[in-house]
Amino acid sequence: MRICIVGASGKLGKYMVQHALDREHEVVAVCREKSVGKLAQFEGRITIVPGATDDREVIERAVAGCDGVLVVLVPRGVDGYSSGTAQAVLDHAQPGARLVFSCGWHITRDGQDVYSWKLKAMVKVFGPLARLARFADLDDQVEASQRIFASDTRWIVVRGSDLEEGESQGLPVWSRHVGDPVLESNITRRVDFALFMVEALENDDLVHEAPAIVSRQSPSALAHAAA
Repeated sequence: MRICIVGASGKLGKYMVQHALDREHEVVAVCREKSVGKLAQFEGRITIVPGATDDREVIERAVAGCDGVLVVLVPRGVDGYSSGTAQAVLDHAQPGARLVFSCGWHITRDGQDVYSWKLKAMVKVFGPLARLARFADLDDQVEASQRIFASDTRWIVVRGSDLEEGESQGLPVWSRHVGDPVLESNITRRVDFALFMVEALENDDLVHEAPAIVSRQSPSALAHAAA
């Protein structure tokens, strides 16, 4: 497949690039110009389109001819970065292309997610502070997800738990709602979050789903498997 990875220079993005190359996909990577050097390890193996990920012309050029698009939805700044990125991808991706977006657990599709007091407190406290500092806008990530859910594209929104570095523990397990017992451990290896994103390109069961994921080796996932 020809795959576009939007936000390829970040930690999650670089893992996705490697997973895609391991599967012999052709990779087109989008990242800010000042971050191109972070992709030096892939020199000669990928095509890089430099520019802001919410730049519609950059996205239009990058997704042309792509069978799938992997998108890191980053709530950077307070100028609609996430929603602008999502909208550009929704508008310019090839008809029928698989669009896989990443975000956090705080996004909800049907309002049936049940959040811990810790997560609710983090969103309530960090969200306004981050926006006040003009650092990030969690509400814009929510807006981006709503636009995705309302579109008629072949979308998937992968909602990640807390992340950690380390060796792969295999493909994460998922559930439709935060609060489901299998997700209780709230931890996933970042390399495996990236693996789930790349695998989602070929998993038809995930189309129009917003899977919340957790490490398959986490205590809650192991307990669920043993039940």
